[in-house]
Amino acid sequence: MNVGSNMNVDTCYRLAEEKAENYFKTLHKQVLEKNYVNVLMKDFQSWKHNHIHNYSILSNLSRKKQPDYKDYHRYIDWLEITGKLDNYLNRSISYIFMRDLGKHLESTETQVRIREIIENLKTQLTASSEEKTEIYSVPGLYRWAQKEGIESSFIWLMSKLKKVSENIPDGMDSTHAQRKLIKIIAGVLMHAIEEMGQEISQVDRTNRLDEAIRLGYCYGLTYPFIDDLLDSTVLNENEKREYSNLIRTTLIHRSVPQLEWAGSNEELMVFIHAELQEAFEYIKSKQQHNQIETFFDQSYVFFHSQEVDRIKDLTNPSYTNEELYIPVILKSSSSRLIARSVIGAPEDEGFDNRTFFYGIYNQLADDFADMFDDLQDGAVTPYTYYIKYHNKRSDLINPFELYWAVISNLIHNVYNSDQNACEVILDRAINGLKRCQERIGKTKYKEVMQLFASGNPAFNQVIQKMVRKADDVDFFDKLLRDQIITTLKNEREEQETFMNLVKSVRSEINEILPIPEKEVFPLLKEQIVDAANYSLESDGKRLRPIITYVLGVNEYGLSKAALLPLIKSLEYMHTASLIFDDLPSQDNALTRRGYPTLHHVYNTAIAELTGLFLTQRAIEEQTLLDEFDTKSVLSLIQYSARVVGEMCRGQAMDLNTQGERLSLEQLNMMCFYKTGIAFEASLVMPAILAQAKESEIISLKKFAKHAGIAFQIKDDLLDVEGESTILGKSVGKDMENNRSTFVTILGEEEAKKAMWDHYCLATETLKEVPNKTSFFKHLLNYMVNRDS
Repeated sequence: MNVGSNMNVDTCYRLAEEKAENYFKTLHKQVLEKNYVNVLMKDFQSWKHNHIHNYSILSNLSRKKQPDYKDYHRYIDWLEITGKLDNYLNRSISYIFMRDLGKHLESTETQVRIREIIENLKTQLTASSEEKTEIYSVPGLYRWAQKEGIESSFIWLMSKLKKVSENIPDGMDSTHAQRKLIKIIAGVLMHAIEEMGQEISQVDRTNRLDEAIRLGYCYGLTYPFIDDLLDSTVLNENEKREYSNLIRTTLIHRSVPQLEWAGSNEELMVFIHAELQEAFEYIKSKQQHNQIETFFDQSYVFFHSQEVDRIKDLTNPSYTNEELYIPVILKSSSSRLIARSVIGAPEDEGFDNRTFFYGIYNQLADDFADMFDDLQDGAVTPYTYYIKYHNKRSDLINPFELYWAVISNLIHNVYNSDQNACEVILDRAINGLKRCQERIGKTKYKEVMQLFASGNPAFNQVIQKMVRKADDVDFFDKLLRDQIITTLKNEREEQETFMNLVKSVRSEINEILPIPEKEVFPLLKEQIVDAANYSLESDGKRLRPIITYVLGVNEYGLSKAALLPLIKSLEYMHTASLIFDDLPSQDNALTRRGYPTLHHVYNTAIAELTGLFLTQRAIEEQTLLDEFDTKSVLSLIQYSARVVGEMCRGQAMDLNTQGERLSLEQLNMMCFYKTGIAFEASLVMPAILAQAKESEIISLKKFAKHAGIAFQIKDDLLDVEGESTILGKSVGKDMENNRSTFVTILGEEEAKKAMWDHYCLATETLKEVPNKTSFFKHLLNYMVNRDS
């Protein structure tokens, strides 16, 4: 389809369109002549032997009840117990090899690879709870990245995904956008892995995986920020035309035009333009000279076919069958062709043909599942158009019939009647109908079938029997998709709840912190109390007392009123440590929490006395914990005294080693004493008051150690990368003071890796802490993703 460096877009699209027209004519003929019916009825007969079983009453009673397939962990366990996991994974991975990788299942090499992947996946899925790491979780993915030596790529990707998430505007489904972006990245990664072969060196493998992750993100970014954005109501019609023209110009001239945008969406579009331009330039830079034409051809076909579909109006009764189906064939095939060409893989005629014919199979299944949402949105798909106009247009092709014609063509003409391919394709088709029936209900489903399947009653009767009675037709990618969607939604809701909780608790804490003045010396101003309140009133994060509050009140069920002295004590102690830290003899800081440091507002002597005053005030507050067991309070005060002593040791280490290059082990130790132990205290103190088991306190200490180090590394990174206006303090102080930090010792990239490693270690420790994982998880996410 190459048409030269100055791409003639009309010729490019027309060549693709001609191929799609020929394919459509073949399908149309099958629908008109009903050729697919007899062919598939034979396939159904052999297929039913594997999926429809007549169980006796006794065997039904003895069978272990199947859990809801959406219950991820229980369902996997059930599959393993019942001996179904191997077949489940086999059809799932086989389907992915057909759909995403364009493979033919009759290939011995493909079967070997599928078996390898099944064994690896099965090992992960059936691991014990102590050994198991969720393959889709952030810690699980980072551990995989470590194994492959691509931690920097993962960290880069996490930063990018965070930015995308923060910039998904109202009016777009952020969960859907994130899931689709992740799916595209995974697809590109799969292509890269399958292209490598067994003989590749680890260095080359690492480089290719790194490149695939970045290319996957760059290509995937077009879904939320081009396709989904243009489908949404975020932009008005004029803005959509302007934006579409910008994309079209980019693909024609292979250069991103300068953005000229004004209006309410300007800030959003500036961000999107910058991200897409960076992505476009990266993809272009990685294309081989002899393959770049293919990439741009496919990209233009994909974009233009989407545009042709997008501008259709459901109120227009005159679209031809060709106008309805040919763009669907083009966009569904070209999107998967790009996933391969974007990594610069060599042209493969077998892959190209299989992918071209396969695409509409998926697209028609997706459109069937989404038809009512599409109808509500006024979107034109073969299904919505047929629903609206089938009574007025006898010439309209029934998309459900075309779907089965596609299936017949795939099984017997594309995959040469291969039994594995037949099994997987029919499994997927019946699974899609079963899921639809479950989602919309039996009554609505029956109405749908009466509309779409009434032309072939005998054929439909067989299909509906398969839908009712067939088992073992579910797929891992669907399970994983549901789990990811649920996880993304839950995490978004939990994150919002977490941030609201932090905000609410911080506000409560701020109200109780000010220290009242005592009129001991009525003729003299009480400088120490004023100075203490000046330090306390600044906009601190209050992270440590917030942790204590949430853990004590929400998790251990302690009385909030009874716990208030401890909450004040922790913040007084922390604020005292900051006052000392800022002194000229130590960091000599100019600002703290966005305000001048205390010794600049008053003087060094008052700052020193205020720090001492707050330390003693913290101890006094602890003695007011009179609603708790006396031995527990005494144990808490003893523990608190040790913590203060260890913090002093840590700060002394820091001061004594200025100008020295510490080892990582020394730095970790110093960091724990300076920062980690304060986090430990905020967790351990409420646990002591709640009389938690010693084993739980040990686990909390392990969590605090790694969380505290991760927090400190983030602080060190912010001192280099952050903005002083956001941080509320000067940046670059560590370098100015010639201090050893994780950044100065390891460098920025290795420091980020160390931070994420401690993030994972802290997360893995949560397995030992009962019933508190949600708060801790989001606390960790806040620690490593914060900007201040």
